[in-house]
Amino acid sequence: PFQFEGARRMKTAEAGIEELQKSVDTLIVIPNQNLFRIADEKTTFADAFAMADQVLYSGVASITDLMIKEGLINLDFADVRSVMHEMGRAMMGTGEASGEGRALNAAEAAIANPLLDDTSMRGARGLLISITGGR
Repeated sequence: PFQFEGARRMKTAEAGIEELQKSVDTLIVIPNQNLFRIADEKTTFADAFAMADQVLYSGVASITDLMIKEGLINLDFADVRSVMHEMGRAMMGTGEASGEGRALNAAEAAIANPLLDDTSMRGARGLLISITGGR
């Protein structure tokens, strides 16, 4: 819920997240309040939710691509599962850059996802990285 929806609704949502955490290996939480970080005065709620959906879609598509697209290093489902199995809360991001310093800029953009609640990679027990580029 958004902060303006009140403490009771937030408490219910947090209890739901805790319950869901018991049933999944990996969980990504995007707080609604963080949608304001990517919105401007012209952004509708529907547009903001669509942006959050796109972030999640991009992450899932990237993981799928790691398994099905040919690359220098190929992964299979067992590889992905071993990284995500019983890992708890997770973060995801994508970064794109060009020009001088593009690799570093893309990596920094990927870990600075404004939708995630100040999540850090510090203490991570697993990591999936996909890098694509031109020749």
